Amino acid sequence: GIKDSLKSALLSSVFDRSGYLFEEPENLLKQELREPAVYNSIITSIAEGASKMNDICTKVGIDSGACAKYIRTLLELGILKKETPATEKPGKKTIYRIEDNFFRFWYRFVPQNMAAINSGRISRSFDRLIQNEMHDYMGLVFEKMCQDYLLYYAEDLPIELNSVGQWWGTDKVSKKQIQIDIVGTLIAAGSSQNKEFIIGSCKFRNQKIGADEYELLRSYAAVFGKGTRYYYYIFSLGGFTDALKELAEKGEVRLISLDEMYR
Repeated sequence: GIKDSLKSALLSSVFDRSGYLFEEPENLLKQELREPAVYNSIITSIAEGASKMNDICTKVGIDSGACAKYIRTLLELGILKKETPATEKPGKKTIYRIEDNFFRFWYRFVPQNMAAINSGRISRSFDRLIQNEMHDYMGLVFEKMCQDYLLYYAEDLPIELNSVGQWWGTDKVSKKQIQIDIVGTLIAAGSSQNKEFIIGSCKFRNQKIGADEYELLRSYAAVFGKGTRYYYYIFSLGGFTDALKELAEKGEVRLISLDEMYR
């Protein structure tokens, strides 16, 4: 099947010391950059969870001025990307992520499994070490797919869009940190306030998504203030419960399956 074919391809190309993709990130850094070891450390720190400039600098062990220059180069190469919560200006909330999907995959799975790769035992433990982690890894990839679908391919949207991204921050009511997978709006030049939003959730799971996800989205949307109109979208790999479908039939939420995205 497709899963077995993918497993075989990954084992022979990425998770084999003689595979043609095993040393590819290191080779690319050496070709493009003078200090590949420093750049490697920065990418590794981000792959391991550091996302803010100060956290990356601390983990790598270099001052913020030098770190900013290295990161700027990685941004220019398209290896990293800089993100700010949707509708907000760059500032303290700015984070950095690995933009290049191959780099993101390689740094997520190869370094932490190097012992198994070196011993030649990775094929025996592939399912446990890599396959079981793929759903979690695909979460961010799926979010980007959903954002691109809305921005470039979706028809009959309730509002025009020129901006789609994530939003994260503190809910002033609950005082809790929240994250909204999709916030889409039309940002007009010179406008400081938006009154219509598409608010979305992306679930890369094999289980059906229920009405509780819709209620959670509604509570999250309150961070953008009163007097604002929201249109709710839920994307799901595993489908939707009957209760959520009933809400969709009433026009309260739009449900998008993987099949609909790619038909």
